[in-house]
Amino acid sequence: FGEGIAILGGLLYQLTWQNGVVVVYDLDTFEVERTMQYDGEGWGLTHDGRQLIMCDGSATLRFRDAQTFSVTREIEVRNDGVPVSRLNELEYIDGEIWANIWYDDRIARISPADGKVLGFVDLGTLYPPSARDSEAVLNGIAYDAAAKRLFVTGKNWPQLYEIEIVRP
Repeated sequence: FGEGIAILGGLLYQLTWQNGVVVVYDLDTFEVERTMQYDGEGWGLTHDGRQLIMCDGSATLRFRDAQTFSVTREIEVRNDGVPVSRLNELEYIDGEIWANIWYDDRIARISPADGKVLGFVDLGTLYPPSARDSEAVLNGIAYDAAAKRLFVTGKNWPQLYEIEIVRP
């Protein structure tokens, strides 16, 4: 069961959810370059330009070497000192890690240095809960860095939304 993907250095990395395998594809041909093993579940994947960043549904983000997939460091995501778990889809945006929180309509903006939550993006009114079933949850973040465009969607959502973040 495929989960998070990230593109880094001409390669596409795809996590499996529960099999502990990351599949690495050549971005031009989609030929499998290699597979690597990891412990735990794979939920979300992004990168900071140097390392891959992975989550497993807990409050921990793991930075991984792109060649070996070994963990180089970990941070615990905290908001006012309280761990934020159920981190799911990840995206690296302007020096921050953005993570949707499974079964929550918020995206956490996280400092990659220490895991501190810098703020939340509340998308609770984007696709109203009254219009969806309990499994139709926020579950997708994509960022077009060149055009500075942000897209979000959810599991079983009928639309992909381009949104603009207005900071207070």
